[in-house]
Amino acid sequence: MKRRPRRSTAATLTALVVLAGCVLVTVVAVQLIIGERPWVSYPAVAGALNRTQWTNWWTAFGAIAAVVLGLCLLLAAILPGKRTVLPLHGAPDSGASRASYRSTLRAAATSVDGVSAAKVRLGRRRVRVRVQTHRSREDGLTEAVRAAVTHRLDEIGPVAPPAVRVAVSAMRST
Repeated sequence: MKRRPRRSTAATLTALVVLAGCVLVTVVAVQLIIGERPWVSYPAVAGALNRTQWTNWWTAFGAIAAVVLGLCLLLAAILPGKRTVLPLHGAPDSGASRASYRSTLRAAATSVDGVSAAKVRLGRRRVRVRVQTHRSREDGLTEAVRAAVTHRLDEIGPVAPPAVRVAVSAMRST
């Protein structure tokens, strides 16, 4: 099971822009049908567009902005996001959410004697654990945290076990 996130942000942004354009066109069309003065005058818009020159820097800026926005939305729709459920050994549909995976590994790191706080970052092929300690000497703490996190990973049983990197920082009181 390799569940990935939905592209709701890109889809929502595009839908809202298209909806706003449709609402504007509908309101102007209804205003023209019933004989009222429209919010947007077609001759005024057409005249402004006809007077705009391609050499104007506002035109180039608008075109570049539209292209960049379009490419960002296209990339957001095409590129896969981070997995929301990480596959585990066992049943074919077994998996663990990223949040539970991270909190389980954080609990394993903080269970080591001398660790006061831990932060876990999940990558594609690696787990980064940053721990803080109040100890004046950090001898052996890196190996102990790595062993605890690796043991917990073995218990969890991910399909592709990641490499574990540990960084220890001492919190000095002044």
